[in-house]
Amino acid sequence: MISLCVKIVSDIYFAIISDANKRKHIAYGIVVISNFYLQSIGLSFLYGGYMDFYFFVNLFINALSQFWFVIPLVLLTSLLRSPTIKGFIGEWYVNKKLVSALDNQQYKLFKNVTLPTEDGTTQIDHILLSPFGLFVIETKNMQGWIFGSERQAKWTQQIYKHKTSFQNPLRQNYKHTETLRELLALPKEAVHSVVIFTARAEFKTVMPANVGYINQAIKFIKNHEQVCFTEQQRIELAHKLATKKLQPSIKTHVAHIKHVKEIIKNKEQTNEITNVELAESLCPRCNSELVPRKNRKTKESFIGCSSYPKCRYMSH
Repeated sequence: MISLCVKIVSDIYFAIISDANKRKHIAYGIVVISNFYLQSIGLSFLYGGYMDFYFFVNLFINALSQFWFVIPLVLLTSLLRSPTIKGFIGEWYVNKKLVSALDNQQYKLFKNVTLPTEDGTTQIDHILLSPFGLFVIETKNMQGWIFGSERQAKWTQQIYKHKTSFQNPLRQNYKHTETLRELLALPKEAVHSVVIFTARAEFKTVMPANVGYINQAIKFIKNHEQVCFTEQQRIELAHKLATKKLQPSIKTHVAHIKHVKEIIKNKEQTNEITNVELAESLCPRCNSELVPRKNRKTKESFIGCSSYPKCRYMSH
């Protein structure tokens, strides 16, 4: 996804200004349009007496010809700084590490799995099927200091002096593990919950063994050595999972986002939104986790994006 975005930006840029002559034509056009605008407000490079217009054009064209690479660099930097792209990068990195660190003969990875539930859908970042059980992985693309423990209902994210409470990700992942257990008819001991935070987060409290960074998660997975499934059972489970999951598509994603918005809207009307439902909800703009917030001035409660201030989505 990242490489596709970068390629699109690069292709558009180089298709427009692939050589020096085209760059000069574009620069000349920009300056001419700017000059007409300045004339309309009483200023002009041609008639203002401050600088010869054609000298300015040549100066601008030469600068653009020499530093043309700055434009795609700025576009690429803006693209990579967006919460959505950071989320994609985080998941791509987790996928890459899981594939490279685990034996693909024993571990089969399912990515971005959307499953049907009684009240709509639920989305799981990664599922690892192995002889040692089913590992359900939740990826948290959060930054700042993280405070929490296994038994706490709410954890805390702190970025400088700004603190935000969010649902214990183990409780959030509990819905995922239970959904899989019911769909695949598995015993509880065969399904393992794993939560992975990206390197932008820093833990300030001791975390459970199944919560940590990618390397800790891989170690946790490898420590499970008791065989739960035979090779034939793994083949059957992989087939069941492939048939029961919703096929990844724009339609599936839109349906899941619609379900998330309906949960928030319906619960807001009765002021009964629960932490588990909220944690299951993702920001429609950047796909980060939604968290409860309170307006400091009005004390009014609302639902906001955990990537604030980079993403300012909110739902009253």
